[in-house]
Order: sequence, then C-alpha cells, then structure tokens
Amino acid sequence: MKLLYRLFRSSLGRKYIMGVTGLCLFAFVVGHMVGNLQVFLGPEAINRYAHFLQSTGELLWLVRLAMLSIVGLHIWSAVVLTLENRAARPVRYTQDVFYGASYASRTMIGSGFVIAAFVLFHLLHYTVQVKGVNLTGQDFTTFETTLKNGTVTHDVFKMMVVGFSNVWVSLFYVVAVSLLSLHLGHGIGALFQSLGLKNDVWTPRLDRFGKVIAWVLVIGYASIPIAILLGYGKEALK
Repeated sequence: MKLLYRLFRSSLGRKYIMGVTGLCLFAFVVGHMVGNLQVFLGPEAINRYAHFLQSTGELLWLVRLAMLSIVGLHIWSAVVLTLENRAARPVRYTQDVFYGASYASRTMIGSGFVIAAFVLFHLLHYTVQVKGVNLTGQDFTTFETTLKNGTVTHDVFKMMVVGFSNVWVSLFYVVAVSLLSLHLGHGIGALFQSLGLKNDVWTPRLDRFGKVIAWVLVIGYASIPIAILLGYGKEALK
C-alpha cells in the first residue's frame, strides 16, 4: 500500500503511471488498427473478426473497462504533472520560448483532450451504437449478416461503410487519429525519458522510431474512411 501511495503522490511515480499507461494505450491502438484494416479483406473477414470479439462476452467488456481505466489514469497523471510544472514556474515568460521542444510535445495536453472527446464519440458511434450519434439516421443495431459457416452476426462491414460515408464523421476521425498518432509518436520518446533510458545514442533512434510509428498509424487508420469516401464498400449500402 505504501508503494502505491508513493507512486500516486510523487512526481516520479506519476511519470511512471503516465508512461506505463501510455505504453498500454499504444499497444491497444496498434492492435485495434490491425483489426480494423481487415475491412479491406472484405465483409466476411471483418465480420468474422468482430463476431470472434463479441463471442468473448464478459471478457471483452472487462478489457474495455480496463482500457477506460487506463485512459483515465493517463489523463489524470498528464494533467497533474502539467499543473505541477506550471506551479514550479508561477511567472510566465514574456514570450513563449521552446528550446528543443517539438510541436507534439507542446501540444500534448491539448491534443489529449481532443483525443478523449474522439474516444467518447467513437464508443457511442460504433460500440454503443447510439442512433443519433452516427449522423446517418440509421440504426446500426439492425445491421445483420450471415457468415459462410451459417452464423448470423452483426454486419460490422456495413456499419463502417455507412458510418464513414458521412463526410463530417470521416473528417473528424482523420483529424483525431492524426492527433492520436502525433501524441503517441512523441509519447514513445517521452516514455523512455521518464524511465531514464534515453541517452545520446538511443535518443535520435527512439525519436525516429516514434515518427515512423506515427506515420504508420495515421496512414493505417485514415485509409479506411478515405477509401470509403472514395467508393469502397458501396455495395454494402444496396
């Protein structure tokens, strides 16, 4: 208990919390992208994948609740650390000067809140499937299809096509995943710095790795709504 108390009460402990939760979120985002990209394999592949996830029942909701808790801890630690840093410098500079600070590092808090709003919207849109949120007027819960093995399941392929056919939804999605990728790309380097593992040799390598990962995530996630807006999967609307 004392260890947990020190972990949450000390600045170093909060840095560890932010780093570890960030790493968990990074792993989830990569895995989620790989799963979503199965939409390009056709309706059978993405619907079979979604049915497998849904068949896990309580385990799936346990994972969802765990991820929401991790998101909450990540946001809490980031906000507290930011407030501590500002309190340590009560008098602001007459001009904002950022020595060696990247755009991503300067916008981490702002982009974090945009991402949090996007996560909430995304959950209501595709997970809870609230009718008014999808901006299409259609009820996603009524979309059903039959897999090749005869299993009747939710038609996730059609849901994604219908959802991303709305330009505003797709635009918000692309902007949000771009910010998310920028956030995570910088966070990789910040994680190793918080753990004291960055040095003159590994710092540039980790920074380059973060930029590569950021671009991979942007391209991977954004490719889905862009492809749908360009006509991919329109047969699902017939």
